[in-house]
Amino acid sequence: MAALDQPRSGRDAPLLDAAFVRELEALRRRLEIRARSGAAGDHLARRRGGSAEFQDHRPYAPGDDLRLIDWAAYARSGEPVVKLFRAEEDVLVRLVVDTSASLGHGEPPKLDAARRFAAAVGYMALAASERAQVFAAGEGVEKEHVPARGRGGLPALLRALDGLAPSGGTDLAKALDGVLRRSSRPGLLVVASDFFDPGPVTAALSKAVAAGHDVALVQVVAPDEIEPTLEGDLTLEDAETGATVDVTIDPAVIEAYVLRFAGLCEELRAFARRHGATYVRVRTDERLEGAVRRFVGRSVD
Repeated sequence: MAALDQPRSGRDAPLLDAAFVRELEALRRRLEIRARSGAAGDHLARRRGGSAEFQDHRPYAPGDDLRLIDWAAYARSGEPVVKLFRAEEDVLVRLVVDTSASLGHGEPPKLDAARRFAAAVGYMALAASERAQVFAAGEGVEKEHVPARGRGGLPALLRALDGLAPSGGTDLAKALDGVLRRSSRPGLLVVASDFFDPGPVTAALSKAVAAGHDVALVQVVAPDEIEPTLEGDLTLEDAETGATVDVTIDPAVIEAYVLRFAGLCEELRAFARRHGATYVRVRTDERLEGAVRRFVGRSVD
């Protein structure tokens, strides 16, 4: 547990605290990933008819799947060991986190919630002996981290997430295309973003589905983006481009914004329903546990 308290988000709070980890331990066995990469893995084959070849033993660690304990070896040695299999179905969980400047909005910033959510999904994958990889998405793939595997890979994953900072513009569709070009095999593709991007994002997501990826959309929003409180004559600055515009915020402007925001959410919701994807909306002023539970339950919010 000590390693969990080291990487922090700028920040006073760790990405994963002890209470959050206990919740994730209860949830991780319910996490189902529908895509299989076809590479070698260290877990039981889950696909009917899939083959798994015994490879080796390693010492049992708390949280390991009890089905993998070699009870015959335990009877001989008195030490619990876990069977390692070379299976057909290794999974790579790709965590695509939007790091554009708009994710710096809010208190706490939206990026903090995005990083913590990605850390939660990464933890559940690594605890199941899968692999997890972090991509920073801005105006393309800004950074690609080396995949981590198993519980031993958690510190590296948390460091990768902890190093993400909001800056620059966004082209999420271009970033997703870049991730797909780097993905030789399909897996679970988790996209954490506010999705405030006028580009062809759902078209890029459709390409991921067509390539066999199990897609999950995590929309991170601040409370004032859902229920804006601005009013009067204001000069607004685009966080990503620095462009300014003078506006008069009146009820008609607020209504137009609310309708546009609702339309964005409905577009993401419709995509998820059409393609069997997951769509979870995360508010920065709410605890993440509920959103993670909905993610594991493959919710469409």
